[in-house]
Amino acid sequence: MRDRRVDALLLGVAVVWGSSYLAAKVLLDSSAGTGAVLPVLTLRYVGAALALAVVVVLTRARVGRHELRWGLVLGTSQVAVLLLETYGVAGTTATNAGLLISTTILLTPAVEGLWTRSWLPPSFFAAALVAVVGVALLVGGGGWRTPTAGDLLVLAAAVVRACHVTAIGRVTRRVPLDLRGLTFVQTVVGAVVGLVLAPGATTGFATSASAAQWAGLAYLALGCSVFAFLAQSWAVRRTSAARASLLLGTEPLWAVLFGVALAGDALGLTGVLGAVLLLGATAAGQRIELRSAARGPAARERPTAQLAGSEP
Repeated sequence: MRDRRVDALLLGVAVVWGSSYLAAKVLLDSSAGTGAVLPVLTLRYVGAALALAVVVVLTRARVGRHELRWGLVLGTSQVAVLLLETYGVAGTTATNAGLLISTTILLTPAVEGLWTRSWLPPSFFAAALVAVVGVALLVGGGGWRTPTAGDLLVLAAAVVRACHVTAIGRVTRRVPLDLRGLTFVQTVVGAVVGLVLAPGATTGFATSASAAQWAGLAYLALGCSVFAFLAQSWAVRRTSAARASLLLGTEPLWAVLFGVALAGDALGLTGVLGAVLLLGATAAGQRIELRSAARGPAARERPTAQLAGSEP
């Protein structure tokens, strides 16, 4: 029964993350498009920070000098990821964004391999090559064309996210950190950065936002950030890395489902082929990396942060 509950919770996290691209897309399209990116992101961070502040107080989470120091560093890189990702969502479809960001699953072990100089087997890089072909077909939009600026920004977000997740893994293996406190500091950093960059736009959006837009912001802040973090943190400690990775790795599938069913995104035959290749390659690469990690001495140190295809 417990395994089913853990599986259901991890799958719920993947569903929430998969829906976040459409939620952000709808929110941005209902306002000023790319002009609303900073206000939306700032208010999302503010909402998440307020909710996590309550969690920190109620659970007596530690927010010491290590959490403050690394929260500042990792919070800055997280802001860069979400800025690129949110600007990218504004310039492409929710389906494309959800699929393209899934390349993080392949990029993260590759970045960590470069960092540690522990190379993955050739089969992993074969899977990565297939994923590149899938990306090329997906962004071709039914033909061969230049990717949109939004597509490129989401791919850039995937690269930066892979570096960010690798950094979290390296830090949490070496420094005793309270992940609740660390995540709280990261959200505060994001809120402060947003308020510094766009104070007037954020205030203007907050005062003029409709009930539907506030509902979208609450979903992104509380559902996609706070709930996802707390649920993932609880569940990954009660299951295996392989099982958690498999369930959380379904995120792009949900992004496609929501984008096609609710937003009416059309992939076309070429786009469908690209999506299939990309999803298949990332799943294969994920399995190869997990098997490789299980055989090595680093398997026992595998950080839970690297299990996720996304993050709060």
